Amino acid sequence: MAFKLIIIGGGRMGSALAQGLVEATWCSPSELCVIESAREARGALAERLSNVAVFASLELEHVGPESAGVLCVKPDQAEGAARVAATCGLVRMLSVVAGLSSARIEAVFSGPVAVVRSMPNTPVLVGKGVSAIAGGAHVTKADLDWAESILGSVGTVVRVSERNLDAVTGLSGSMPAYLYLVVESLIDAGVHQGLSREVSRQLVVGTFEGSAALLTSSGESPEELRAQVTSPGGTTAAGLRMLEGRAVRAAFLEAVAAAAERSRQLGR
Repeated sequence: MAFKLIIIGGGRMGSALAQGLVEATWCSPSELCVIESAREARGALAERLSNVAVFASLELEHVGPESAGVLCVKPDQAEGAARVAATCGLVRMLSVVAGLSSARIEAVFSGPVAVVRSMPNTPVLVGKGVSAIAGGAHVTKADLDWAESILGSVGTVVRVSERNLDAVTGLSGSMPAYLYLVVESLIDAGVHQGLSREVSRQLVVGTFEGSAALLTSSGESPEELRAQVTSPGGTTAAGLRMLEGRAVRAAFLEAVAAAAERSRQLGR
């Protein structure tokens, strides 16, 4: 049986996309399949996505004239998986593989293939992801619209040139980890000041969530919102002065630069 969309790799990202697409009615469950080589992972997928077909390998019978693929495997498996997709006749591919250029995917196909490269982040697991997409050599606007419709089912999407995807990887792709480290550190700071860990966690996570909502809904810049909290000579000013003295801003600049450079290395 041929499928409209074949997700190659059923890990956290692949399974989140499958669930998001079904919930958004992008396609019916019967039009979608997931390829996952690990037996235990296949069992978990079949349980989570009860109406979606899950297979151990991609076969010719799964691919029809309108079939397209989403490449969701680890970087060291990606070119091999793309080669199988090419052998089976897929001619349109969305890749969420970090560091792997569209040209390297195109190279395993015998003819022109529309490759859209993307970088989503882990909030796609709760439908709040932020993804960037960029088109390869044979991509049309229709291909980009198609890729945006897929990733848009689990969050928001921006379009960039492929040369900017390493920067996106270092920023929004890795950013959840940076933010979790900040949250973790602030919870510890509350405990050091005598709060229980549970109370500190509630204060930090609740403030984090509320601050993000205010930033989204107010239309004001981060600088303006920060200024509203910072009274001259007050407590917040004292805390910010310490953070600036410890070069926290510079540390974030260097962290994003390091992650972006690592993405470039993966692509070489």
